[in-house]
Amino acid sequence: MSVSEPQATRPAPPARSAGAAAFGWILTIGLNVVAPIITYNQLHDHGWSEFGALLVSSAWPVLDSAISLAWRRKLDEFAVVTLVFLVITAVVSLVGAHSARALLIKDSCVTGLFGLLCLATLLAPRPLMFYFGRKFATDGTSESTAWWNGLWQYEGFRRTLTVMTTVWGVAYLAEAGVRIALTYVLDTGTMVTVSPIMIYTVLGVLALWTARYGKRSQAEGERRAAADAAAAQAGAV
Repeated sequence: MSVSEPQATRPAPPARSAGAAAFGWILTIGLNVVAPIITYNQLHDHGWSEFGALLVSSAWPVLDSAISLAWRRKLDEFAVVTLVFLVITAVVSLVGAHSARALLIKDSCVTGLFGLLCLATLLAPRPLMFYFGRKFATDGTSESTAWWNGLWQYEGFRRTLTVMTTVWGVAYLAEAGVRIALTYVLDTGTMVTVSPIMIYTVLGVLALWTARYGKRSQAEGERRAAADAAAAQAGAV
């Protein structure tokens, strides 16, 4: 294969269906984020235990996976990760004491375990951010999914997703460590306020960094591809 062949440039993404993309986003956020939170809060407010409320809440990601299997004939990895996260939360809620401080520490352990999950997937054929990226960068059609899967052949694409997964894993491990330390420094009332602020701040910073890093990596890859193509043309003259 000559230098000027496929690996010089990545294929452009196929045209996305706005309707399919919007429906996919609504379904994903609704069944994996909104519905579990509402279900958990409602059940917990009506006397259910944390474990019971979390267990029932986990039915929504299962439903999302079932819809994905029936509609697209493939499993939705995002829903699976959400389900795993809820199961981890339910298991952690059963462990140890149930004091206010213990509950705050358990919340921190959950995000720490998510960080470990991110790092563990670095040993798998694809890191976790590959599946998260595919969920939000495509509209779920076979064409866009095949385009995303095909990008894995490019070393720059693999490196970008590996770095993203590593950063998310390390960040959440660090966030969990800091929150656990703060539970022993701050009083419970203050920590109840600080804890969710830290969670959403870290999530927001990571999301912003991921978007910027992804764009920067793409631009860098395009520059390298253009340089390689120019060099190949010059060599052919």
